[in-house]
Amino acid sequence: MNQALSQYYIFYVAARCGNISRASRELFISQPAVSKSIRKLEQSLHTVLFRRGPRGVLLTEDGELLYRHVSEAFASLETAEQSLERKHALGISHLRIGASTTLCKYVLLPYLQRFIQLHPHVKITITCQSTYRTLALLQEEKIDVGLVGRPASLKGCEFRPLQSIQDTFVATAAYLSNLSLREAGSSLFHTATFMMLDEENITRQFINNYFQEQGIELRNILEISTMDLLIEFARIGMGAACVIREFVQADLDGGNLVEVPLGIRFPAREIGFAWTKESRELAPVREFLELPG
Repeated sequence: MNQALSQYYIFYVAARCGNISRASRELFISQPAVSKSIRKLEQSLHTVLFRRGPRGVLLTEDGELLYRHVSEAFASLETAEQSLERKHALGISHLRIGASTTLCKYVLLPYLQRFIQLHPHVKITITCQSTYRTLALLQEEKIDVGLVGRPASLKGCEFRPLQSIQDTFVATAAYLSNLSLREAGSSLFHTATFMMLDEENITRQFINNYFQEQGIELRNILEISTMDLLIEFARIGMGAACVIREFVQADLDGGNLVEVPLGIRFPAREIGFAWTKESRELAPVREFLELPG
């Protein structure tokens, strides 16, 4: 379609009114301007759209055909406008969030619960992946906000700390007792099965770097795909799992798990929300980040 939308709208109003004079009054333009616009449209379409009648203008067969389609088009536009008005009136918008499955379960869900109570009409999409992939998606503008562990470099993103976390190794008391009986006098670093996330995970990299700095070498490592599985395997006595202490606090308080006495304490880390300058301009992102504590 290479005609200005205004020509079709003038045709639509004239056909609906059935009278050039009434159409000009509704459109707030002169009768000659209405007639001229219709002639230009007829010339471009190589057809006649109206014929003179005793009380105004009547649609030709081609005019009837065009009117049906134009009516549907303008009805769709009106529906779209009403939808936008309703969306703005209700505050309906879209918020895209990225996080790891672990942070989604233990941190994001409680935060989202409070956000949804205050903003029930915001559509929320969540994608789960590693911290590094989440940061990449932010740069690619495929998500608006990421919940991540603070990386060494934010690469153009802004970061707001949400809470401090403490890494630790946990196991059942029975596992440690049996290990002591089997390997009496030997270092836990050499005898225990250490269950950890894969080496692409930011937590694993943090732990690896710390051990390297301290000159510590683990002899038996079992890689597990998610922290939830690490916790479950620790509960059944498979080994010592590297987890975030805050996420197993109930198990520690209840005695289901105990911290492995390695004689070291990992530095605390921060987790929080990351976003780009561009995404911060979006209303739902501002509302999400400014959620009162």
